[in-house]
Amino acid sequence: MKDCRKFYINGQWVDPVKANDFEVINPATEEPFAKISLGSAADVDKAVAAAKEAFKTYSRTTREERMALLQKVIEVYQKRYDDIVTTISEEMGAPLWLSKAAQAATGLGHLAKTLEILKDYEFEEDRGATRIAKEPIGVCGFITPWNWPVNQIICKVAPALAAGCTMVLKPSEVAPLNAHILAEIFDEAGVPKGVFNLVDGDGMGVGVPLSSHPDVDMVSFTGSTRAGIAVAKNAADTVKRVAQELGGKSANVILEDADLQKAVSGGVMSMMTNSGQSCNAPSRMLVPASRHDEAVEIARATAEQVKPGDPTAEGTTIGPVVSEVQFNKIQDLIQKGIDEGAQLVAGGVGRPEGLNKGYYVRPTIFANVTNDMTIAREEIFGPVLTILPYKDEAEAIEIANDTVYGLSGYVSGEPEHARKVAAQLRTGNVHINGAGPDFGAPFGGYKQSGNGREWGDHGFEEFLEVKAMLGYTAA
Repeated sequence: MKDCRKFYINGQWVDPVKANDFEVINPATEEPFAKISLGSAADVDKAVAAAKEAFKTYSRTTREERMALLQKVIEVYQKRYDDIVTTISEEMGAPLWLSKAAQAATGLGHLAKTLEILKDYEFEEDRGATRIAKEPIGVCGFITPWNWPVNQIICKVAPALAAGCTMVLKPSEVAPLNAHILAEIFDEAGVPKGVFNLVDGDGMGVGVPLSSHPDVDMVSFTGSTRAGIAVAKNAADTVKRVAQELGGKSANVILEDADLQKAVSGGVMSMMTNSGQSCNAPSRMLVPASRHDEAVEIARATAEQVKPGDPTAEGTTIGPVVSEVQFNKIQDLIQKGIDEGAQLVAGGVGRPEGLNKGYYVRPTIFANVTNDMTIAREEIFGPVLTILPYKDEAEAIEIANDTVYGLSGYVSGEPEHARKVAAQLRTGNVHINGAGPDFGAPFGGYKQSGNGREWGDHGFEEFLEVKAMLGYTAA
């Protein structure tokens, strides 16, 4: 049993103000393997005070100093890479291959891109006699989830460090150990005391006091839309900046002129990756009604190639979902799809054959789904794909946009045709013909998928305030 019950505050590992032990569960075994503390408002107060004091000096550091710091963070991160890989796999169930190739890799990707942006960023410009300066916003509160934990921590921390901000992180209590490794990395890299602080806890105990704290200038939250609404309300009384990356129910529009085999099989595998636990997962596959049955057979055959199993075993495609709570929610929604009359193509309720322990979900595909069904409306956050037929392109676009979410979208077809449809989707991202992620592209959503942007220069600018100094250049 790993003992991780200390918090990282003001450059030191400290005990919580009040002990409140919490077990971290390995979702593949359903057994606890680590123990953390759940913090309180008193711990948040200590961490925010440290960040506020550190801001006085860290905000005045030079570009060159912050570039050197980021470079050192990258070096130490690379040294601890394997620790990050195994920890993420153990605490949230990602197969080791995915944890190595994607989960841990995203941290390096964001650090490298942020360093590149910082090198050339124009913090000042003159317009007439006025100088316009961009300055660090201040103390930032970060609340991050368990599904892509390092990705969602580093895409906040890296630009905040680069901008000259200080911060307090509350990682998910479900998968917090990767954040402890990151705190060790920042410490070894020489991040000044008080600049980065870590307090474990749940939403009520730490999330609420952090998002409502009067000395926090900005709160950046990644998680469910329901929780995001609560964060925004908590932040409103102190009029702090709020950036949110929330839920999604992304449409994958497969056009008449698409390579159906490639588009459908690719869409299924993309949906199943990370056990479907991605906010931008292509969970609604829209196919021409005339080719629905053909698409279904391709999807069925692809699903049969998805192998759930032990995250540490060779050949495992997907691991368990993260917790019993998530497992039960997904099972209920699969049953709801059956009850509402969707055609079950693959999978279904219960664990996959041969897996009697662990939060494993059968790779599940529904066809002949209509967009008013629960499985087409709610974010399932599991390896569950819905296939919806459409009669023409106009209906496909209408169905794609008929959701409260707007995080991501996917379009496959002849390039010019796909670009035309992509332009009509009301989403913050659109992936055309299987395009992968881009660390320089803004990531965020329309509608109830959030506000603000992360990644690249757009994400960097979320951590800056704009100051106009009139008469600055006057003779």
